[in-house]
Amino acid sequence: MEKVLNYIGGELRPAHGGQWLDKPEPATARVYAHVPDSDATDVRHAVEAARRAFPAWAATPAAERSRLLRKLADAVRQRLDAFARAESIDSGKPLSVASTVDIPRSILNFEFFADAVTQFSSEAHATDGTALNYTLRSPLGVVGCISPWNLPLYLLTWKLAPALAIGNCVVAKPSEVTPMTAYLLSQVAREVGLPPGVLNIVHGLGPKVGAAMSEHPDIAAISFTGSTRVGAEIARVTAPLFKKVSLEMGGKNPNVVFADCDFEEAVATTMRSSFSNQGQICLCGPRVFVQRPLYERFKEALVARTRALKVGDPLEAGTDQGALVSQQHFDKVMGYLDLARREGGRVLTGGQRARLSGRCADGWFVEPTLIEGLGPECRTNQEEIFGPVATLTPFDTEDEVLAWANSTKYGLAASVWTKDVTRAHRFASRLHSGIVWVNCWMLRDLRTPFGGVKDSGVGREGGWEALRFFTEPKNVCIKL
Repeated sequence: MEKVLNYIGGELRPAHGGQWLDKPEPATARVYAHVPDSDATDVRHAVEAARRAFPAWAATPAAERSRLLRKLADAVRQRLDAFARAESIDSGKPLSVASTVDIPRSILNFEFFADAVTQFSSEAHATDGTALNYTLRSPLGVVGCISPWNLPLYLLTWKLAPALAIGNCVVAKPSEVTPMTAYLLSQVAREVGLPPGVLNIVHGLGPKVGAAMSEHPDIAAISFTGSTRVGAEIARVTAPLFKKVSLEMGGKNPNVVFADCDFEEAVATTMRSSFSNQGQICLCGPRVFVQRPLYERFKEALVARTRALKVGDPLEAGTDQGALVSQQHFDKVMGYLDLARREGGRVLTGGQRARLSGRCADGWFVEPTLIEGLGPECRTNQEEIFGPVATLTPFDTEDEVLAWANSTKYGLAASVWTKDVTRAHRFASRLHSGIVWVNCWMLRDLRTPFGGVKDSGVGREGGWEALRFFTEPKNVCIKL
């Protein structure tokens, strides 16, 4: 039975209190590892280590910090197969996805910010020939990074890389549900010579570790990705402490298909945006609105493609859909399927637990599910399910579907399918969404701002936005 360890001050160690949490494999429901049940004491030790390391790390030239981030990226790349297998076992996602998406993107996060920090520039303003104003941006000190379970290493590195690149020291909390690749990263950090205390990883439960990070007076900022409920609690706790916060939270994203779309591209991408990672991506588009003249044809094609998806052992080649991440999450998704039926929804395909044989007989698998016949205002179409469940709804006019698309409390992402360029621009500008994809989905340029509006979040990550978040600006005015 493998034991995950905390990474504090350059050392791998168990929780201070000596307690452990069971970590089951989603595909089998069997415990295969133990995770430290850390608490405020472990967080305090991590913060102290980070504080000691900060002066030297902040003074390290940007080129040297860049070099170390590239060493981290190279070390992960050399172990890509091991990282991908660990991610698949830990989260239940297909090994093919972890190998081609999660781990490569994690590597790219380090490489992108290794480059970005060497190009990060200041601002200067000449004031009518009387003065010169320029802005200095300094690292904040010790910052906290709290990442979710759905894209474990991908989103952890999305936060760590800019924070470290710009000169901060980090206390990170991966999800206790998917801790394994963060543990592997801590081993790699030691091997490549990252100075002790620059990166600290504390495993454990949110109410213990995450809460202690939010409350700690020496953590200057919190970057969080996760549920709206937890994000609201972080905002409540950190507000009186005047911490900087970036909160990337839930989504209930609309996918709007107009009758003049590229049909084949729209169907194929809608299937991906509905069921990628078992629907456990905040950017998935589970509310599919199709213009009425195209509705029946689109529905028939999407149902056929969905039925063809293979639910299977995540470690086997050819598996399209793996397991949901935990028993708790499986129960939540199954509960929403029951709710959809009570609300009058008609299940077009799926809607049941997927039964596998062999080693995965007890795993948390759900059939990819399409439902129609539900109004935009029902709970199934308003609340975040975060599973392989999508609804189909016909619409008639642009104004009608715009109102429905904007009707939830979320505003993270949206997709629009149309060949009418004027309508694409007009419709995208009216959507209450931080991200709008037109005739595509999940095309991401790491230079662009990422984040949502309403209950989907506060702040932006990515590119210069991330580097700005992890710095404190100071204006210097010199009289000429």
